[in-house]
Amino acid sequence: MNTVYSKIFFGVFCIGIGTVCYAAEKPVPRAELPAAVQKTADAQSKGAVVNRYVKDNEDGQLEYEVEMTVNGHSKDVGIAPDGRLLEVEEQVEFNQLPAAVQQGLKDKAGTGNITKVESITKKGMIVAYEAQVRTNGRHSEIQVGPNGQQLSHEE
Repeated sequence: MNTVYSKIFFGVFCIGIGTVCYAAEKPVPRAELPAAVQKTADAQSKGAVVNRYVKDNEDGQLEYEVEMTVNGHSKDVGIAPDGRLLEVEEQVEFNQLPAAVQQGLKDKAGTGNITKVESITKKGMIVAYEAQVRTNGRHSEIQVGPNGQQLSHEE
């Protein structure tokens, strides 16, 4: 009996948390972006197709994101309310990565299939590579450092 109530509580809790997480990210029209964010967004999206603008709360901090497609690959740009460029996540081809990064991702993916890889750039430097992995029908994400090494924390 206790197990049934525990499972019900856990299910309701997960649904509640999922709703909170989803609600934190909100699509917004370009016109609602602060002027400084618009300026950075325009500069970063030159020659790209903008898919959407998002207002998000990342680790308790307000942030805007521009999700775009550039030459057939995805690129997401995180921008602070004052227009500072925070982060760029850009899709890269696995076979174009340095050998050590390829090996690091393969090791972390184990038997999973790597379906997409993105570089994560902060302050003009690649700080990590993130891969989407599919294992037995489940999706997950893994990260390695710029040289394929294990990271001390997620970027």
